[in-house]
Amino acid sequence: MSTALRNMVVAAMGAIAMGSALAQVERRPVEPASAAAPVYTRARVASFHEEHGGKFYVRLKLLPRAKIPFTTQTFRVADRALLTGIQEGSWVKFTSSHIDGENTVTSIQAVAECPRFQQCD
Repeated sequence: MSTALRNMVVAAMGAIAMGSALAQVERRPVEPASAAAPVYTRARVASFHEEHGGKFYVRLKLLPRAKIPFTTQTFRVADRALLTGIQEGSWVKFTSSHIDGENTVTSIQAVAECPRFQQCD
């Protein structure tokens, strides 16, 4: 047997051995993302608007604690009833998810303004 052929056989046998060793590793089930506690982000409502097709959007000015310094982002609202009692300029805390290719508010509630340089809930 030639040296090149022998090296190829040894490499292939090593790859097979590594593959079987990896297959024997115990795999733990991944916890679903829904098991995690929701993360609330604080913001101030900048404006509301509706686009053609009935899609309703809210513009929120995020607090700098949200790892994005003073930015205003637009979120689609999953259900217009979520915004009942919330007016422009109100302080809110909300959760969002990426649904149908858009950042979508899934829950929102009015809260008191967070004092500067102090811990909020």
